[in-house]
Amino acid sequence: MGRDVISRQVTVMVRLIDDLLDISRISRNKLDIRKQRIELAPVLENAVEGSQSMIQQGGHELTVSLPPQAIHLDADAVRLTQVFMNLLNNAAKYTKSGGHIWLNAVKEGSDAVISVRDNGIGIPCEMLPRIFEMFTQVDRSLERSQGGLGIGLTLVRRLVDLHDGTIEARSDGPDHGSEFVVRLPLIPLPLETPPRMDVRRAAALSGIRILVVDDNKDSADSLGMLLRLKGNEIRTAHDGLEAVAVAEKFHPELVLLDIGLPKLNGYDVARRIRQQPWGQGVILVALTGWGQDEDRRRSKEAGFNFHIVKPVELSALESLLAGSQVTTG
Repeated sequence: MGRDVISRQVTVMVRLIDDLLDISRISRNKLDIRKQRIELAPVLENAVEGSQSMIQQGGHELTVSLPPQAIHLDADAVRLTQVFMNLLNNAAKYTKSGGHIWLNAVKEGSDAVISVRDNGIGIPCEMLPRIFEMFTQVDRSLERSQGGLGIGLTLVRRLVDLHDGTIEARSDGPDHGSEFVVRLPLIPLPLETPPRMDVRRAAALSGIRILVVDDNKDSADSLGMLLRLKGNEIRTAHDGLEAVAVAEKFHPELVLLDIGLPKLNGYDVARRIRQQPWGQGVILVALTGWGQDEDRRRSKEAGFNFHIVKPVELSALESLLAGSQVTTG
């Protein structure tokens, strides 16, 4: 067996093992997803680069179409690259030599819609409902020749699910090609200016409703106790989802919100609060260990009014609110 053949087989085996390990991690809620604000275009470019070898081996033509404007997502760039690389590899695998593959991305309402289409062997209608199931193989002889186990699409669907998206398989049947359409939620457009509101009562930190959110329970409780002693009504929460639920019922006037939260980060908590009618006038203060310009930009885009680097001192918070130019809108 030649060195090149051995090398290709090793690469295939490594990819299969990685896919199986990822599916195992997802099933045990152990897969590490690191979401942040990203652009879609570099993700697709990396996926194309990673799939170039298989596309060239098949002698396929690849057409890529992207919108002129940037598409921003709250996503894990590495995992999304994995999604689209799998779909492109799949298209190359199931398309006869000299075929055509199309990669297309557009904005539709509040979603980014990305499709991978080919003119390959297609998918029988009866297989479409279970194409994403583990070990499903469209063409077993072709699958064996390529070294696959039929787990790539299962992994793709689960990764898309972790990004709050959807994936759909389409085909007109054998020899009519196939298309996989991924929908991912866009990051809402940032507010042009911070919401205008009255901070004069908040500046005194007295007699208002305050929600304190920190995954460090001792820190949240200690800050809450100090604020309660100044005559405020206090609620605390220790993860992002709990913060959203508490805010929905409590309708705070001021939220002191940690960024690095489990379950839902502080940026997403802020966005969800701003989406509610009662959340437009809430004063949102980001609490974080990071104070670079990029960190402050991200908090502003998420809807925060202020950005404070930990540890928080009440005197500094009072001075920040008192010195603000924000007034009643």
